[in-house]
Amino acid sequence: MSITALIVDDEELAREELKYLLDTTGSVDVLAEGKNGVEAVDLIRTHHPDVVFLDVQMPGLDGFAVLKKLLELGKGEPLPQIIFATAYDQYAVRAFDVNAIDYLLKPFDRDRVLQAVERARLRLQDAGPGAEAKPVPADLRVETLLKLIEQHQSAKPHSGKIVLQAGSRLLLIDQKDICFASIDDGVISVVTPSIEGQSKCRTLEELFDLLDPSVFWRAHRSFLVNINHIREVVPWFKSSYQLRMADKKQTEIPVSRAQTRRLRELFNL
Repeated sequence: MSITALIVDDEELAREELKYLLDTTGSVDVLAEGKNGVEAVDLIRTHHPDVVFLDVQMPGLDGFAVLKKLLELGKGEPLPQIIFATAYDQYAVRAFDVNAIDYLLKPFDRDRVLQAVERARLRLQDAGPGAEAKPVPADLRVETLLKLIEQHQSAKPHSGKIVLQAGSRLLLIDQKDICFASIDDGVISVVTPSIEGQSKCRTLEELFDLLDPSVFWRAHRSFLVNINHIREVVPWFKSSYQLRMADKKQTEIPVSRAQTRRLRELFNL
């Protein structure tokens, strides 16, 4: 049984790797690829694939927001089989297990990809005409998953203090004072108007989980910014933008193309 699929991930290399692995199965037809949540919604509603490989962490709409949008727009239309791709959110992985929604951990493992494809194929067969047993509908599993995620996120405290290492000192700073954080060679630097230090977090995603998502924004793969510390939005090359921050150096931070739309929404550009 051949199945149709979409791949949605903001990382080009991740899309290429997953496309290659799916091509090796000989039974998965990848109809299209998307690089953010907005494209995901449009592609799913245009192509009606059997399966969607959907990244959890994406600019604009993340994987969960994509599913919320589809449920809102669908008005009873069945959802495709969803296979999440994630590298960070351990809570989400547990929630996927509980709700029988499949997921792939990055970096992708070929055997695990093949297993996920086979599971999707079996669910599609069970849901098809003449099936003896009715499986739990994908829409119901997704709604239950989203409720769990929302409960977890609303209950998760956003600490007012962040620990930074500056030389031999461990400093506690208010998150509202953070101008931006950046990652370079695996080291996360955090900058305030008066202090620069390093976070012990391993990824920007891990740091982001400690911060208020209504204030902090992933403007670029390598930068997390506090929107209240943006001093100026600077038009840049080919309709792109840079952010001039309110730190001592007035650091200029690039806005990725995928986040340009979000920038315009934030400041009505």
